[in-house]
Amino acid sequence: MNEMGVSPARRLHHVAIWRLLIVGVFVAVIVSFQCYWTKYSLLDADRSSIALPIEVSIAAKDVSKEHAYEKGSDLDHELESDGGENSRKGEILSKKFQVENHEDASYSSTQKRPKFEHDPTQKDREKVNRHNIQYPLNSIQFTSQGVSSKGIQILDSDLSNSDLLLAVKKTSNGSGIQSAAVEPQNEKPQLLKAPLSILNNESEMGTSSVRNKLVRPASITRMNSLLLHSFNSSSSSMRPRWSSRRDSELLSAKAEIENSRVISNSSGLYAPIFRDVSKFSRSYGLMERKLKVYIYREGEKPIFHQPKMRGLYASEGWFMKLMEGNKRFIVKDPRKAHLFYLPFSSQILRVALSDNKLMEQYLERYVNLIAGRYRFWNRTGGADHFLVACHDWADRITRQPMKSCIRSLCNANVAKGFQIGKDTTLPTTYIHSAMDPLTTIARKPPAERSILAFFAGGMHGYLRPVLLKHWENKEPDMKIFGQMPRDVEGKKFYMEYMNSSRYCICARGYEVHSPRIVEAIFSECVPVIISDNYVPPFFEVLKWEAFSVIVRERDIPSLRSILLSIPEEKYLELHLGVKNVRQHFLWNKVAVKYDLFHMILHAVWNNRLSQIRPR
Repeated sequence: MNEMGVSPARRLHHVAIWRLLIVGVFVAVIVSFQCYWTKYSLLDADRSSIALPIEVSIAAKDVSKEHAYEKGSDLDHELESDGGENSRKGEILSKKFQVENHEDASYSSTQKRPKFEHDPTQKDREKVNRHNIQYPLNSIQFTSQGVSSKGIQILDSDLSNSDLLLAVKKTSNGSGIQSAAVEPQNEKPQLLKAPLSILNNESEMGTSSVRNKLVRPASITRMNSLLLHSFNSSSSSMRPRWSSRRDSELLSAKAEIENSRVISNSSGLYAPIFRDVSKFSRSYGLMERKLKVYIYREGEKPIFHQPKMRGLYASEGWFMKLMEGNKRFIVKDPRKAHLFYLPFSSQILRVALSDNKLMEQYLERYVNLIAGRYRFWNRTGGADHFLVACHDWADRITRQPMKSCIRSLCNANVAKGFQIGKDTTLPTTYIHSAMDPLTTIARKPPAERSILAFFAGGMHGYLRPVLLKHWENKEPDMKIFGQMPRDVEGKKFYMEYMNSSRYCICARGYEVHSPRIVEAIFSECVPVIISDNYVPPFFEVLKWEAFSVIVRERDIPSLRSILLSIPEEKYLELHLGVKNVRQHFLWNKVAVKYDLFHMILHAVWNNRLSQIRPR
């Protein structure tokens, strides 16, 4: 024993324990540092670099196995195809009209789709998404043309995008009809501010367990007010930093359109479906004669310059293909261009980089690259640039890096950053055959349509369970179903129901957009749009009240009475409007006058003219 009463053996024992503790702490620090370095060091190495990861090369074995089960990926109804380029399996009916809902996902032939016994919440979908998507950073290699890349940091982000439940007041109109678009008759138009104000209270709707923030839905009246406000706005952000001859040409075209001679009809156009057929006809003619577009060469395949021609998000691919192959509008000299096209695929970007923050950073680096190599972006801040993107996440990943651009988006939600008058709605069209995008279908006349309303589809989002709760098996003339069988017989029944119905219900799923609107138009079935805050395609020029019925989500319990209250004469007008608007929603392998390609391009041209201001 020493003076302190501690034996040497005990002291040695204490020293050994301390040594073990020190070694353990040291090892823990090394492991933590190594994990931190793996996750964060790539971007930290050079945060100021603007190098763009132009080329994304993904190991073939990863691509074949790791297609995303993404948000809204459950197949919606029976007319889907599960084979071919979309990695789906199933029989495609030759030259038959086949449809699909907007919650599409790409799966390999060896990967089974996760199934839920209940309506999955956003957390359920994200959990499955994390298990199915395994694109580790070392499997994605970034290179750029002549610019060194330090990589992109993978950041944790909140991917939740739960559906908003929308608080509304009961309409004073007993029938719920508001001139085909259901909204209050005596309501004064109010301009919306973006983003819409979010209330503090929360609510639940239907069977969904997700608690959602409440916002006031934007009615057609308010959307019209927003559109008018955007045309009359004198925002200084739209003024270029220096003048250009192309701006003078656009201002001249704008003046010609505003002073157009009034016409009651125009060759090839049906006047009642347009807000102003005189101005549209004049604007379209000027676009054909004057518009020039430059397409940036920067960007490597598959994200850039490689259109995906099949599936739910095929609209962006068809536009890219037809735009890059067009000789009338394309110029090789950017100094001659009025508009600049950013040719990327939001769908392929989503597959390659599964994190929305990572995708946003990727696009930001792309913008930095073209801004550094060209002077055109900096002249207008991107206001004369445009993109065409159909994936659900496109609005989120382009909101910051491309906020000044004209964005043509499928997911056109005015409550989530879509700006009426600047952005434009891209129609969601499901394409089963890249070789034959046109659909051949027998369309029954109104007298042979004995069913009042039809809907069939998966229970995606909060709204569809409410629809079925109120109308499934309730009335003989209301054919409201869940998901129908996917076999040949089920597909046949679906087409027969659509062709035998006066009204086709286009209820939102996880997001506001749906291919059912175009499907209904193809079938000459009057679309009934139930999706608050959704801005319909070509809203700037088409008068949707002339060929569709828009019902607020809260009016689902009164849906049948709303449809029955529409007079026969009004229904026949709506049907005639659907029949005549159909040509504007068709893809053609070689673009033709007034078809979908030209309508998308005109929407971009129209919004650029409405926003341009003299310096």
